[in-house]
Amino acid sequence: MTDRLYINAVGADGNPLFLHVRDGRILALGAEAPAVDGARVTDLRGHLVLPGFVDGHIHLDKSFVGDRWRPHRPAASLRERLAIEKEELAAAPPIEGRANALIAQAAAFGTVAMRCHVDVDATTGLANLHAVMAAREKWRGTVDIELVAFPQAGVMSCPGTPAWLEAAVREGAEVVGGIDPSTLDDDSDGQLDCVFGIADRLGAKIDIHLHEPGEQGVEQLARIAERTRALGLAGRVAVSHAYALGDVGPQSVDDVARKLADAGVAIMTNAPGDRAFPPVLALLAAGVRVFTGNDNIQDSWWPYGNGDMLQRAMLIGYRSGFYTDADLLTALDLASHAGAAVLGLEGYGLRTGNEATFVAVPAPNGAAAVAAAPAQRFLFRGGEPVGEAVKVFGNVRPGAA
Repeated sequence: MTDRLYINAVGADGNPLFLHVRDGRILALGAEAPAVDGARVTDLRGHLVLPGFVDGHIHLDKSFVGDRWRPHRPAASLRERLAIEKEELAAAPPIEGRANALIAQAAAFGTVAMRCHVDVDATTGLANLHAVMAAREKWRGTVDIELVAFPQAGVMSCPGTPAWLEAAVREGAEVVGGIDPSTLDDDSDGQLDCVFGIADRLGAKIDIHLHEPGEQGVEQLARIAERTRALGLAGRVAVSHAYALGDVGPQSVDDVARKLADAGVAIMTNAPGDRAFPPVLALLAAGVRVFTGNDNIQDSWWPYGNGDMLQRAMLIGYRSGFYTDADLLTALDLASHAGAAVLGLEGYGLRTGNEATFVAVPAPNGAAAVAAAPAQRFLFRGGEPVGEAVKVFGNVRPGAA
């Protein structure tokens, strides 16, 4: 039995915090550290302690992290963008190595779980999925990776894709994806029949990319909510991006938000730099679960990103006009607990009985951490410091606190 006390930390609310860890799990936490005979004591010296971050939307098979820098190539249409992507990826190193490099980078920033969308369609088969699954296996126990079979090229407009999506779920993808049922596939009913049919038959979750604009996109959200409700899939369906919610007025948002909340459909937003995006606070007020992720990172779609979810929380707050501490903490929640809930992570967070995995950040509270997104992070997994944290906090003193 090994006892460890982490003292002189602060929680997200800025109040003093200690953690009593036994055999890698949190035995107790609170404001005043108890005396524990024989415990190894680590002084965190005023650092903010947060649970590990959750990236609710990432594309490990597309990124060039780990490869050379590739200047962005403009495209006039979605199909042209897809063609450029295929050309560039064909000339890039194997997926597994690039995925491994991006996972390592994200983990160094404190990410402990992610939902990864992997291209699966009639043009790629399961090659990308198998490569990312191999990378996932290397990180098992350190970063929990949930896989989405993502039909980037379309479902109905790319013949043969439905069978590949089903095959991907049977081989280990936990989520079946979709994309723009009307504007890309020109067959909303057909795509949703396919995606919801696979989920219903195989017990998979659903996560649909939806870039469709304005009222058209809002109508699509209503269709997705209705199918979710009819099949009893509450809590198992998410819509990524949902740009339409940033295009329409408050009344339209309120109307569809009620439908989404009643059906248990979550919304993922990464607050993209060049597009309207969902009003986070309005959705949360209506009872809709909202979470965030990095989305594309240094790939053929855009050159930005580094895998840092605290920085993503800052971007959510920046673009949403979050200034108060309460709103900044909301952005932090989107990058942590909200994403963990959508992914269904068990034992997540700084709670008694959970694994003592956390991030120490040089900030006085969670709001300040979101506002500044300090790059320095110290990681602790299973109650022990790892990486740079060993050098900075590895010296412990035995005895009572």
